[in-house]
Amino acid sequence: MERTSRFAPGAFPRTRLRRTRRYDWSRRLVAENALSTDDLIWPVFAIEGEAKREAVPSMPGVDRLSIDLLVDAVAGAGDLGIPAVAVFAYIDPALKTPDAREATNPDNLICRAVRAVKESHPGIGVLCDVALDPFNSDGHDGLVRDGYVVNDETVAVLATQAVVQAEAGCDVIAPSDMMDGRIGAVRDALDEAGFERVTIMAYAAKFASAFYGPFRDAVGSKAALKGDKKTYQMDPANADEALREVGLDIDEGADMVMVKPGLPYLDIVRRVKDAFGVPTFVYSVSGEYAMLKAAAAQGWLEYDQAMMECLLAFKRAGANGILTYAALEAATLLKRAG
Repeated sequence: MERTSRFAPGAFPRTRLRRTRRYDWSRRLVAENALSTDDLIWPVFAIEGEAKREAVPSMPGVDRLSIDLLVDAVAGAGDLGIPAVAVFAYIDPALKTPDAREATNPDNLICRAVRAVKESHPGIGVLCDVALDPFNSDGHDGLVRDGYVVNDETVAVLATQAVVQAEAGCDVIAPSDMMDGRIGAVRDALDEAGFERVTIMAYAAKFASAFYGPFRDAVGSKAALKGDKKTYQMDPANADEALREVGLDIDEGADMVMVKPGLPYLDIVRRVKDAFGVPTFVYSVSGEYAMLKAAAAQGWLEYDQAMMECLLAFKRAGANGILTYAALEAATLLKRAG
């Protein structure tokens, strides 16, 4: 006689999902996603001088470092297993001009920092932002004409900036400006200059977000910024448009794409990964980092657990890697967990 059950297949109490949650080992066995140090890119900030360290007040635990200290800090990141760093710089305000000419100076602070890092740590990847806001007296990512950020003139400067950074030893060029057509122009410029092996990670879906404020403090562009960036960065209301942006950047030659910011745009990360299947990165931006630090300082949450939960959420959404100011903290915890 066929044996029947009064319970439908998969129904309680025959099925109890808590069984696999009972022990640490069983939870690890069935985990669907995992975070490792291989997923982390650490953004760092360079300043002029020697043996110089400046705290960024809006980003507790983040410092601007002179190149000598920056090289030492990158060594520590490498010891933790972090594969790459993203180099940004606090540019002397006296060097900021309406044409952002310092961006294409082969001896600017970013280029000198990149050369120093690559000479000391050739096995660590270096990513460089391509945009004009650190160098522009208007604080915008592009050139400003009659109050408007112009596209094509900006793209020409960005292409030169990318070549200068590649000459300094940058491994990954990361255009973050959101001008139309800049990925193709940068790819052509790199190839023509003999840098066909240099990778492009496009800030493909970068939104005009309220979460960038502490970063602008760190690079010194906040005070210079006139107006907002809504005419070139994406409207936070739009998701389909993000897929159009990503698709265009891939067609123009992007090797990897990025969604920025992170936590408010997990849906975009998932859609991009599902739609294109290309290496997809997410930037957990300064405002996200600062919120966690501020809440933890008030005793409102446990920082390490919340930070690691956020990083895991990026992996669950489909990200291959994460740019995060918490990279050292996360790598330390992962190493400790063994």
